[in-house]
Amino acid sequence: MSKANADMLFETSWEVCNKVGGIYTVVKSKVELMLENYKEYFLVGPYFEEKTRLETQQVVVPDNLKRIFDRLAEEGIVCYFGKWLIKGKPQVILLGTQGLVNQKDNIKKWLWEEYGIDTLFSNWDFEEPMIWAYAVGKLLQYIGEEYHDKKIVAHFHEWLAGIALLYLKKANSPIKTVFTTHATMLGRSIAGNGGDLYSMLDTLDPDKTAKELGVSDKFLTERACAQTAEVFTTVSEITAIEAEKILGRRADVLVLNGLDIQKFPNFEECSIKHQESRDIIREFLSYYFLPYYTIDMEQTLLLFIVGRYEFKNKGIDIFIKALGRLNEKLKKEGCRKTIVAFFWIPTGVNGIRTELLESADKYEQIREFVSRNLPSVKTRLINQILLKSDLENAELFSDEFMLEARQHMMRFGIDGSVPLSTHYLHDENKDATQQGFRAEGLLNREEDVVKVIQYPVYLDGHDNLLGLKYYDALQGCHFGIFPSYYEPWGYTPLESAALGVPALTTDLAGFGRYIKKKIKDLDKDDEGGIFILDRLNKPDDKVVEKFVKVLKMFVSLRKKDRVEQKIVAKELCEYADWKVMIDNYINAHNLALER
Repeated sequence: MSKANADMLFETSWEVCNKVGGIYTVVKSKVELMLENYKEYFLVGPYFEEKTRLETQQVVVPDNLKRIFDRLAEEGIVCYFGKWLIKGKPQVILLGTQGLVNQKDNIKKWLWEEYGIDTLFSNWDFEEPMIWAYAVGKLLQYIGEEYHDKKIVAHFHEWLAGIALLYLKKANSPIKTVFTTHATMLGRSIAGNGGDLYSMLDTLDPDKTAKELGVSDKFLTERACAQTAEVFTTVSEITAIEAEKILGRRADVLVLNGLDIQKFPNFEECSIKHQESRDIIREFLSYYFLPYYTIDMEQTLLLFIVGRYEFKNKGIDIFIKALGRLNEKLKKEGCRKTIVAFFWIPTGVNGIRTELLESADKYEQIREFVSRNLPSVKTRLINQILLKSDLENAELFSDEFMLEARQHMMRFGIDGSVPLSTHYLHDENKDATQQGFRAEGLLNREEDVVKVIQYPVYLDGHDNLLGLKYYDALQGCHFGIFPSYYEPWGYTPLESAALGVPALTTDLAGFGRYIKKKIKDLDKDDEGGIFILDRLNKPDDKVVEKFVKVLKMFVSLRKKDRVEQKIVAKELCEYADWKVMIDNYINAHNLALER
């Protein structure tokens, strides 16, 4: 491990104690190793009362910082100092900036005059982090003055924190700066709007395109930060390619993302958890499908995709196409298995479907009925064994039991079609996933081998259906599918593998490119565990064709082979442990001090 040369490190992100996206995981999961390498390590984030109360514990402010906080209070900036209640309990400084809101036009004027950043048409989604980051700049300026004899590095994540960096430079602060873009604002916008980003890069006019897409303020801020910092970093090779073309600077260091793998269960624990969660999912499938027709739960494989609702960027579009083609192939072959694909992707809903709630209630009544009668059935069975009766012809059930059982069976059936979604969706006819299912013939008919379930709410354990938390739901499945078109890193396949669930990612995802090289270096091309689908410069039809082959291969595996896939997945995720990745951060900070 490299030796850190900075005396103090301030890591700044809008997602410190404020879960919004993946940067929260990046910052949080590496804290313990940062504390091992830096004696004075501080995280800087925004103050939101409810989140702060839940995630932190306030502590006494050191005298040096108190003088700075008092100075900032006079300028309308309130500083909260505490411990973040996560592994390592790092020191956090959270800034409340309501007192600066009336200065937002002056800050915009300053950004225009000093950096040419046009904020004329900016909305609150830009203005709120702008005001906060400007306040962070003041905080760090005063810290640089107070601790003038220290070697200090400030690391800023994304444009939301970057204005603090720009402020420091104009204040001629001695603090050295590192800026990380996790995904360029313009690149994400182009891809999200259906543009073929990677073929456009060589001829792209970033300023013009940013204006057309309405992201000029964020793009110009991001570019200014990338070009102004002592050290510019991105989180992956694929993002570095994009950033060099869009932001005009080659990344000095790749700060690849990792996970604290020790926090994840070992293989034996994964196996136990898989069975527990799988059984809960099977119960859900029982009242989802069995009122309409029978499926063999023992011969059912569970696939899933999870993430933000970015239909193209997350590869939802090609996953649906691949499932449609897989369904047709397996039907023709007379496949006896059932494939259920969960789309755990939150979107706007109007409540759980009435027929699903009714089926769940009927299922619970049957459970209660069986539980209530189990003692008498158990007694009859014991007696029959003791009497050495012919168990095949033994009367284990009373006439009353059989009558009530038949009544439950009659009530459980439903006419009609199995729903494609667990919930009523906002404007369901225009929902891209629903449209995709219908276009590809994924209609949950009895003859369909591949079934689909759009499950559009967060997996928090309180959804009144599965009732499983995120990681528990993942562990109950057999294969995680993440066929992203735009994915600067991609934590989900890494998390899936760390939980002992084989995963598919792509060469357009940062993690996918990284692990592809590792697999090649380790000569493990045919062992699977983590599958990489090649998407770079490939037409969708060719990608889907290969995708179907991977899915069909996985479906055909025997249970023993699937266990092998789990083992390989767990082994591969070790190469993305923060213990391996943390050197990249330290090298970036050390390089900043040299400049």
